Amino acid sequence: MIHDRASGILLHPTSLPGAFGAGDFGVNAYLFIDWLADAGQTWWQMLPLGEIGPGNSPYMSSSAFAGNVLLIDLAELAGQGWLTQEDLIPDAAFSNQRVDFALQAPFRLERLRRAARHFFASGKQQDIYADFCLVECEWLEDYAHFMTISEQQQGRSWHSWPQALARREVQALIELEAECSIEVNFWKFCQWCFSRQWAKLKKYANQRGIRLIGDVPIFVALQSADVWAHPELFELDETGNPSVVAGVPPDYFSETGQLWGNPHYRWDVHEATGYAWWLKRMHYALSNFDQVRIDHFRGFAAYWEVPASETTAINGRWMPGPGEKLFAAIARVFPDLPVIAEDLGVITPDVVALRDQFGLPGMRILQFAFAEDMTNYFLPHNYIANVVAYTGTHDNDTLIGWWNSAPEKVKLFVREYLKSDQIDVPWDLISLLSASVANTVIYPMQDVLCLDGNHRMNYPGRMDGSWEWRFSWEQIKPWQTLKLAEITAENQRNGTKA
Repeated sequence: MIHDRASGILLHPTSLPGAFGAGDFGVNAYLFIDWLADAGQTWWQMLPLGEIGPGNSPYMSSSAFAGNVLLIDLAELAGQGWLTQEDLIPDAAFSNQRVDFALQAPFRLERLRRAARHFFASGKQQDIYADFCLVECEWLEDYAHFMTISEQQQGRSWHSWPQALARREVQALIELEAECSIEVNFWKFCQWCFSRQWAKLKKYANQRGIRLIGDVPIFVALQSADVWAHPELFELDETGNPSVVAGVPPDYFSETGQLWGNPHYRWDVHEATGYAWWLKRMHYALSNFDQVRIDHFRGFAAYWEVPASETTAINGRWMPGPGEKLFAAIARVFPDLPVIAEDLGVITPDVVALRDQFGLPGMRILQFAFAEDMTNYFLPHNYIANVVAYTGTHDNDTLIGWWNSAPEKVKLFVREYLKSDQIDVPWDLISLLSASVANTVIYPMQDVLCLDGNHRMNYPGRMDGSWEWRFSWEQIKPWQTLKLAEITAENQRNGTKA
């Protein structure tokens, strides 16, 4: 349970300002932490920090453990002597308004390779690097091998690689290590840099009174080191292709549902291991964050299984998930269970029972509150303390975008609920959420900046145009910082016990 009464901001690091086409762990991340403190906030919530996948989604990572190397601060590498100032001259085509993944990725990777060459040639800090590789070897070896082979195979799916590599034959991996040691060590070096920089950033945040909320996707991508290294844990056929894939049935976001394409877990095999892989995953997440949101929590009670041959998520079926067995195993290792349950979508009594059995805070979304009547689950007067309430999530429009496209009956409901004919969007709704009994409330940064729907983060079901939004420091006005701090103080959201 979350006992502190506090508030915070939802912002992915890629949305930060920065010179190299996307935000990263550099100086602007530290400045954002300072801004959070000035605005009276306690939480910084992020999307998953893993490698991005198809459509640039952070929910389709090539590893459940590795960090996104594109978040590494290049200036810090220059400070170590591994890059020159010339390396830090940004491409003139970089945008300060959107993340151009196709442009910034090769720029950053080239400089990371230069840094790795200089690091290994210097002979310095080799013992610290070696210690990191030893401590993280259980996932790091698989990840480095996977990324190396994937580059060799030009991104082809692992099950179409040469058989010896696809099946991870020992001799093939020994030869890979010998022939491609520079490339294997490059990927390990990147993860070491990510880990170093993240640990420093988290320490700074905690010292300033800012706590970090991470995001654990329920599924992993088929094209990932995890599925390649542990195919027995996933529903695959004899060729390594998924027999069934993940998604959700038709819902608020899509009439045909969402077909995610991730392979499902063989939960019986996970149970037989005592959920060892999941325990390692949660240990990694909770060592990097103060709290984690588990995405698609309802999939642990029951999940939507779609035949891999389908082109939409309509023709699926509900299958029983691991339920209390998994969370009992996690709770034995992490008794406090610092977990937020993303309990949105088609929620049935078994999902509620699983969440409440372990005292996990669920989520309430204010944008969902005004479509029905006063009994609506998402209306603030129906909240309990042990929830995390949001004006919207990364999947929603901004508050202004939502308001501009809302039916008149929804706007009328909002006016009646707030007892006002003149609604100041987004601030009246931010104030409404802050005044609620929910111990934790989170606002997407776009709402604090009063931005319209052109600035939303994700369009569920679309393969392009998502995850690209960035802000600039010029967009933050002193009055916005002061207003947010005042609302926070008025509602006693200073991070103390409720």
